[in-house]
Amino acid sequence: MSLNTFTYTKNFKLESGRHFAGLQVAYHTFGKLNANKSNVIWVCHALTANSDVLDWWAGLFGENNLFNPTEHFIVCANVLSSPYGTTNPLSTDPETGQPYYQNFPQVTIRDMVKAHILLADDLGIENIKVLIGGSLGGQQALEWSIIQPERIEHSVLIASNAKHSPWGIALNESQRLAISADPTFYSGKADGGSNGLKAARSIALLSYRSYLTYDVTQQDNNDELLDGYKAASYQSYQGDKLIKRFNAYSYWHLSKAMDSNNVGRCRESVEAALELVKAKTLVIGITSDILFPVTEQQYLAKHIPNATYVEYDSIYGHDSFLVETETLTKIIDTFLGDISGKIIKLHTA
Repeated sequence: MSLNTFTYTKNFKLESGRHFAGLQVAYHTFGKLNANKSNVIWVCHALTANSDVLDWWAGLFGENNLFNPTEHFIVCANVLSSPYGTTNPLSTDPETGQPYYQNFPQVTIRDMVKAHILLADDLGIENIKVLIGGSLGGQQALEWSIIQPERIEHSVLIASNAKHSPWGIALNESQRLAISADPTFYSGKADGGSNGLKAARSIALLSYRSYLTYDVTQQDNNDELLDGYKAASYQSYQGDKLIKRFNAYSYWHLSKAMDSNNVGRCRESVEAALELVKAKTLVIGITSDILFPVTEQQYLAKHIPNATYVEYDSIYGHDSFLVETETLTKIIDTFLGDISGKIIKLHTA
Protein backbone atom coordinates (compact mmCIF):
# COMPACT_ATOMS: atom_id res chain seq x y z
CA MET A 1 0.00 0.00 0.00
CA SER A 2 1.33 3.45 -0.87
CA LEU A 3 1.78 6.38 1.48
CA ASN A 4 -1.37 8.44 2.06
CA THR A 5 -1.72 11.97 3.42
CA PHE A 6 -4.52 13.37 5.57
CA THR A 7 -4.74 17.16 5.46
CA TYR A 8 -6.39 19.04 8.30
CA THR A 9 -7.22 22.61 7.32
CA LYS A 10 -8.34 24.07 10.65
CA ASN A 11 -6.16 25.42 13.45
CA PHE A 12 -4.60 22.64 15.53
CA LYS A 13 -3.83 23.83 19.05
CA LEU A 14 -0.90 22.26 20.84
CA GLU A 15 -0.52 21.65 24.57
CA SER A 16 2.13 24.38 24.63
CA GLY A 17 -0.48 26.95 23.57
CA ARG A 18 1.00 27.37 20.10
CA HIS A 19 -0.87 26.09 17.08
CA PHE A 20 -0.51 24.91 13.51
CA ALA A 21 -2.63 26.61 10.86
CA GLY A 22 -3.56 23.18 9.55
CA LEU A 23 -1.38 20.10 9.41
CA GLN A 24 -0.62 16.96 7.43
CA VAL A 25 -0.51 13.39 8.69
CA ALA A 26 1.12 10.69 6.55
CA TYR A 27 -0.19 7.17 7.00
CA HIS A 28 -0.36 3.67 5.54
CA THR A 29 -3.29 1.28 5.55
CA PHE A 30 -3.16 -2.42 4.75
CA GLY A 31 -6.12 -4.68 4.12
CA LYS A 32 -9.77 -3.65 4.06
CA LEU A 33 -12.19 -2.39 6.67
CA ASN A 34 -14.88 -5.02 7.11
CA ALA A 35 -18.62 -4.32 6.94
CA ASN A 36 -19.10 -3.74 10.66
CA LYS A 37 -15.74 -1.93 11.04
CA SER A 38 -14.57 -4.36 13.70
CA ASN A 39 -11.17 -5.42 12.33
CA VAL A 40 -9.01 -2.33 12.90
CA ILE A 41 -5.46 -2.81 14.17
CA TRP A 42 -3.87 0.59 14.81
CA VAL A 43 -0.10 0.76 15.23
CA CYS A 44 1.69 3.60 17.02
CA HIS A 45 5.31 3.71 15.88
CA ALA A 46 8.47 4.41 17.87
CA LEU A 47 10.97 7.27 17.72
CA THR A 48 12.58 7.03 14.27
CA ALA A 49 10.20 4.61 12.56
CA ASN A 50 7.66 5.48 9.87
CA SER A 51 4.13 4.47 8.96
CA ASP A 52 5.14 1.44 6.84
CA VAL A 53 4.70 -1.05 9.66
CA LEU A 54 4.90 -4.09 7.37
CA ASP A 55 8.48 -3.05 6.66
CA TRP A 56 9.87 -2.34 10.14
CA TRP A 57 7.74 -4.80 12.16
CA ALA A 58 7.85 -7.71 9.75
CA GLY A 59 7.29 -10.99 11.54
CA LEU A 60 4.47 -9.56 13.62
CA PHE A 61 2.76 -7.70 10.76
CA GLY A 62 2.34 -9.02 7.24
CA GLU A 63 0.93 -11.96 5.35
CA ASN A 64 1.17 -15.21 7.33
CA ASN A 65 1.88 -13.20 10.50
CA LEU A 66 -0.33 -12.54 13.53
CA PHE A 67 -1.55 -9.21 12.17
CA ASN A 68 -2.09 -9.84 8.48
CA PRO A 69 -3.84 -7.60 5.94
CA THR A 70 -5.98 -10.46 4.64
CA GLU A 71 -7.85 -10.49 7.95
CA HIS A 72 -7.27 -7.08 9.51
CA PHE A 73 -7.47 -3.44 8.50
CA ILE A 74 -4.06 -2.21 9.67
CA VAL A 75 -3.40 1.50 10.12
CA CYS A 76 -0.12 3.14 11.04
CA ALA A 77 0.25 6.92 11.02
CA ASN A 78 3.44 8.97 11.13
CA VAL A 79 3.70 11.18 14.21
CA LEU A 80 3.98 14.95 14.41
CA SER A 81 7.66 16.05 14.18
CA SER A 82 8.72 12.94 12.25
CA PRO A 83 10.13 13.57 8.73
CA TYR A 84 8.14 10.91 6.89
CA GLY A 85 5.30 13.04 5.56
CA THR A 86 3.67 14.47 8.69
CA THR A 87 4.11 18.12 9.69
CA ASN A 88 7.67 18.39 11.02
CA PRO A 89 10.60 20.81 11.48
CA LEU A 90 11.43 20.74 7.77
CA SER A 91 7.87 21.79 6.90
CA THR A 92 7.33 25.39 5.88
CA ASP A 93 6.49 27.84 8.64
CA PRO A 94 3.65 29.95 7.16
CA GLU A 95 4.81 32.98 9.17
CA THR A 96 8.29 33.04 7.59
CA GLY A 97 7.91 31.04 4.39
CA GLN A 98 10.97 29.03 5.46
CA PRO A 99 11.35 25.64 7.18
CA TYR A 100 10.81 25.68 10.94
CA TYR A 101 14.10 23.94 11.84
CA GLN A 102 14.75 24.46 15.57
CA ASN A 103 11.83 26.92 15.79
CA PHE A 104 9.32 24.13 15.36
CA PRO A 105 6.69 24.28 18.15
CA GLN A 106 7.04 21.89 21.06
CA VAL A 107 4.94 18.79 20.40
CA THR A 108 3.87 16.34 23.12
CA ILE A 109 2.68 12.74 23.09
CA ARG A 110 -0.83 14.04 23.70
CA ASP A 111 -0.57 16.30 20.63
CA MET A 112 0.52 13.34 18.51
CA VAL A 113 -2.47 11.31 19.66
CA LYS A 114 -4.96 14.11 19.04
CA ALA A 115 -3.66 14.44 15.47
CA HIS A 116 -4.20 10.71 14.95
CA ILE A 117 -7.69 10.91 16.43
CA LEU A 118 -8.51 13.40 13.66
CA LEU A 119 -7.22 10.88 11.11
CA ALA A 120 -9.26 8.05 12.65
CA ASP A 121 -12.36 10.22 12.45
CA ASP A 122 -11.62 11.03 8.81
CA LEU A 123 -11.23 7.33 8.00
CA GLY A 124 -14.60 6.57 9.60
CA ILE A 125 -13.05 4.35 12.28
CA GLU A 126 -15.32 4.23 15.32
CA ASN A 127 -13.76 1.32 17.17
CA ILE A 128 -10.16 0.08 17.33
CA LYS A 129 -9.94 -3.65 17.96
CA VAL A 130 -6.24 -3.57 18.90
CA LEU A 131 -4.13 -0.49 19.57
CA ILE A 132 -0.47 -1.43 19.81
CA GLY A 133 2.86 0.32 20.25
CA GLY A 134 6.33 -0.06 21.72
CA SER A 135 8.48 2.59 23.42
CA LEU A 136 7.27 6.02 22.21
CA GLY A 137 4.55 4.07 20.40
CA GLY A 138 3.42 2.58 23.69
CA GLN A 139 3.30 6.06 25.21
CA GLN A 140 0.94 7.11 22.42
CA ALA A 141 -1.23 4.01 22.74
CA LEU A 142 -1.62 4.56 26.48
CA GLU A 143 -2.49 8.24 26.09
CA TRP A 144 -5.10 7.40 23.46
CA SER A 145 -6.60 4.74 25.73
CA ILE A 146 -7.04 7.44 28.38
CA ILE A 147 -8.41 10.17 26.08
CA GLN A 148 -10.92 7.85 24.36
CA PRO A 149 -11.40 4.80 26.60
CA GLU A 150 -14.58 3.71 24.81
CA ARG A 151 -12.94 3.65 21.39
CA ILE A 152 -10.18 1.13 22.22
CA GLU A 153 -11.13 -2.51 22.68
CA HIS A 154 -7.66 -3.99 23.31
CA SER A 155 -4.42 -2.18 24.03
CA VAL A 156 -0.92 -3.66 23.82
CA LEU A 157 1.78 -1.59 25.53
CA ILE A 158 5.35 -2.81 24.98
CA ALA A 159 8.48 -1.54 26.76
CA SER A 160 6.82 1.76 27.65
CA ASN A 161 5.74 3.86 30.62
CA ALA A 162 3.17 6.24 32.09
CA LYS A 163 5.66 9.02 32.82
CA HIS A 164 9.09 9.39 31.30
CA SER A 165 11.80 8.79 33.87
CA PRO A 166 14.61 11.14 34.96
CA TRP A 167 16.97 8.49 33.53
CA GLY A 168 15.24 8.56 30.15
CA ILE A 169 15.15 12.37 30.09
CA ALA A 170 18.86 12.53 30.97
CA LEU A 171 19.69 10.15 28.12
CA ASN A 172 17.65 12.26 25.70
CA GLU A 173 19.27 15.47 26.90
CA SER A 174 22.72 13.92 26.38
CA GLN A 175 21.73 13.23 22.78
CA ARG A 176 20.46 16.79 22.31
CA LEU A 177 23.72 18.13 23.73
CA ALA A 178 25.56 16.11 21.09
CA ILE A 179 23.36 17.59 18.37
CA SER A 180 23.71 21.18 19.61
CA ALA A 181 27.50 20.76 19.81
CA ASP A 182 27.47 20.49 16.02
CA PRO A 183 27.56 24.14 14.84
CA THR A 184 25.81 23.23 11.58
CA PHE A 185 22.64 22.60 13.60
CA TYR A 186 22.13 26.37 13.45
CA SER A 187 22.96 26.70 9.74
CA GLY A 188 19.38 26.82 8.48
CA LYS A 189 19.93 23.82 6.21
CA ALA A 190 18.02 20.54 6.02
CA ASP A 191 21.14 18.50 6.78
CA GLY A 192 22.23 20.74 9.64
CA GLY A 193 23.46 18.94 12.74
CA SER A 194 24.16 15.66 10.92
CA ASN A 195 27.40 14.94 12.77
CA GLY A 196 25.68 15.71 16.04
CA LEU A 197 22.84 13.39 15.09
CA LYS A 198 25.36 10.64 14.38
CA ALA A 199 26.81 11.06 17.88
CA ALA A 200 23.31 11.17 19.38
CA ARG A 201 22.44 7.89 17.69
CA SER A 202 25.54 6.30 19.18
CA ILE A 203 24.48 7.40 22.67
CA ALA A 204 20.94 6.15 22.10
CA LEU A 205 22.07 2.72 20.95
CA LEU A 206 23.70 2.10 24.32
CA SER A 207 20.28 2.47 25.94
CA TYR A 208 18.46 0.45 23.28
CA ARG A 209 20.74 -2.57 23.67
CA SER A 210 22.57 -4.06 26.67
CA TYR A 211 26.00 -5.21 27.80
CA LEU A 212 25.10 -8.74 26.72
CA THR A 213 23.92 -7.58 23.29
CA TYR A 214 27.33 -6.13 22.49
CA ASP A 215 29.17 -9.00 24.18
CA VAL A 216 27.42 -11.48 21.90
CA THR A 217 27.22 -9.53 18.64
CA GLN A 218 30.27 -7.22 18.64
CA GLN A 219 32.94 -9.35 20.26
CA ASP A 220 36.41 -9.29 18.66
CA ASN A 221 38.12 -12.66 18.47
CA ASN A 222 41.58 -11.23 17.82
CA ASP A 223 43.53 -10.67 21.03
CA GLU A 224 46.21 -8.70 19.17
CA LEU A 225 43.99 -5.77 18.18
CA LEU A 226 45.00 -2.25 19.17
CA ASP A 227 42.28 -0.48 17.17
CA GLY A 228 39.53 -1.12 14.64
CA TYR A 229 37.18 -2.82 17.08
CA LYS A 230 33.85 -4.20 15.87
CA ALA A 231 31.87 -2.33 18.53
CA ALA A 232 33.41 0.99 17.48
CA SER A 233 32.73 0.50 13.78
CA TYR A 234 29.19 -0.67 14.60
CA GLN A 235 28.40 2.60 16.40
CA SER A 236 29.69 4.62 13.45
CA TYR A 237 27.78 2.48 10.95
CA GLN A 238 24.49 2.88 12.80
CA GLY A 239 24.98 6.63 13.04
CA ASP A 240 25.64 6.88 9.31
CA LYS A 241 22.50 4.85 8.59
CA LEU A 242 20.33 7.23 10.58
CA ILE A 243 21.62 10.48 9.08
CA LYS A 244 20.83 9.13 5.60
CA ARG A 245 17.14 8.76 6.47
CA PHE A 246 16.47 11.28 9.24
CA ASN A 247 17.29 14.83 10.28
CA ALA A 248 18.62 16.37 13.47
CA TYR A 249 15.67 18.75 13.92
CA SER A 250 13.07 15.99 13.91
CA TYR A 251 15.19 13.90 16.25
CA TRP A 252 15.58 16.83 18.65
CA HIS A 253 11.85 17.52 18.83
CA LEU A 254 10.83 13.86 18.99
CA SER A 255 13.13 13.31 21.96
CA LYS A 256 11.50 16.33 23.63
CA ALA A 257 8.09 14.79 22.95
CA MET A 258 9.20 11.57 24.64
CA ASP A 259 10.35 13.59 27.66
CA SER A 260 6.87 15.15 27.83
CA ASN A 261 5.17 11.82 28.41
CA ASN A 262 3.20 12.10 31.66
CA VAL A 263 -0.38 10.84 31.67
CA GLY A 264 -0.98 12.63 34.97
CA ARG A 265 -0.43 16.11 33.51
CA CYS A 266 -3.56 18.26 33.95
CA ARG A 267 -5.28 15.25 35.47
CA GLU A 268 -5.72 14.28 39.10
CA SER A 269 -2.63 12.04 39.15
CA VAL A 270 -0.81 9.42 37.10
CA GLU A 271 -2.63 6.62 38.90
CA ALA A 272 -6.02 8.28 38.47
CA ALA A 273 -5.33 8.68 34.75
CA LEU A 274 -4.43 5.00 34.38
CA GLU A 275 -7.68 4.04 36.06
CA LEU A 276 -9.55 5.68 33.18
CA VAL A 277 -8.40 2.99 30.76
CA LYS A 278 -11.22 0.63 29.79
CA ALA A 279 -9.43 -1.33 27.08
CA LYS A 280 -8.43 -4.89 27.83
CA THR A 281 -4.74 -4.17 28.23
CA LEU A 282 -1.63 -6.27 27.76
CA VAL A 283 1.58 -4.80 29.19
CA ILE A 284 4.86 -6.36 28.04
CA GLY A 285 8.24 -5.82 29.70
CA ILE A 286 11.71 -6.94 28.61
CA THR A 287 13.96 -7.97 31.50
CA SER A 288 17.15 -6.61 29.91
CA ASP A 289 15.63 -3.23 28.99
CA ILE A 290 17.65 -0.46 30.67
CA LEU A 291 15.79 2.42 28.97
CA PHE A 292 12.30 1.36 30.05
CA PRO A 293 12.99 -1.12 32.89
CA VAL A 294 10.31 -3.64 33.79
CA THR A 295 9.41 -1.75 36.96
CA GLU A 296 7.74 0.81 34.70
CA GLN A 297 5.61 -1.82 32.94
CA GLN A 298 4.79 -3.47 36.27
CA TYR A 299 3.53 -0.08 37.46
CA LEU A 300 1.30 0.21 34.40
CA ALA A 301 -0.15 -3.24 34.91
CA LYS A 302 -0.75 -2.57 38.60
CA HIS A 303 -2.81 0.57 38.00
CA ILE A 304 -4.59 -0.14 34.71
CA PRO A 305 -7.80 -2.01 35.59
CA ASN A 306 -7.62 -5.75 34.88
CA ALA A 307 -4.39 -5.48 32.89
CA THR A 308 -2.39 -8.55 31.95
CA TYR A 309 1.36 -8.34 32.53
CA VAL A 310 4.00 -10.36 30.68
CA GLU A 311 7.77 -10.08 30.80
CA TYR A 312 10.36 -12.07 28.92
CA ASP A 313 14.13 -12.45 28.86
CA SER A 314 16.22 -11.33 25.90
CA ILE A 315 19.79 -10.42 25.05
CA TYR A 316 18.60 -7.54 22.86
CA GLY A 317 17.45 -5.08 25.51
CA HIS A 318 14.89 -2.42 24.63
CA ASP A 319 15.15 -3.15 20.90
CA SER A 320 13.99 -6.71 21.49
CA PHE A 321 10.41 -5.76 20.63
CA LEU A 322 11.56 -5.06 17.07
CA VAL A 323 13.66 -8.23 16.84
CA GLU A 324 11.93 -11.07 18.69
CA THR A 325 8.63 -11.01 16.84
CA GLU A 326 8.10 -14.74 17.31
CA THR A 327 8.06 -14.27 21.08
CA LEU A 328 5.73 -11.28 20.78
CA THR A 329 3.42 -13.27 18.51
CA LYS A 330 3.04 -15.99 21.13
CA ILE A 331 2.41 -13.50 23.93
CA ILE A 332 -0.08 -11.33 22.05
CA ASP A 333 -1.91 -14.25 20.46
CA THR A 334 -2.35 -15.84 23.88
CA PHE A 335 -3.65 -12.56 25.29
CA LEU A 336 -6.15 -11.96 22.51
CA GLY A 337 -7.40 -15.53 22.86
CA ASP A 338 -7.67 -15.46 26.64
CA ILE A 339 -8.29 -12.04 28.19
CA SER A 340 -8.18 -13.00 31.85
CA GLY A 341 -5.83 -10.59 33.63
CA LYS A 342 -2.79 -12.57 34.71
CA ILE A 343 0.98 -12.45 35.12
CA ILE A 344 3.22 -14.56 32.90
CA LYS A 345 7.00 -14.72 32.74
CA LEU A 346 8.66 -16.19 29.69
CA HIS A 347 12.33 -17.16 29.42
CA THR A 348 13.70 -16.94 25.89
CA ALA A 349 17.40 -16.34 26.49
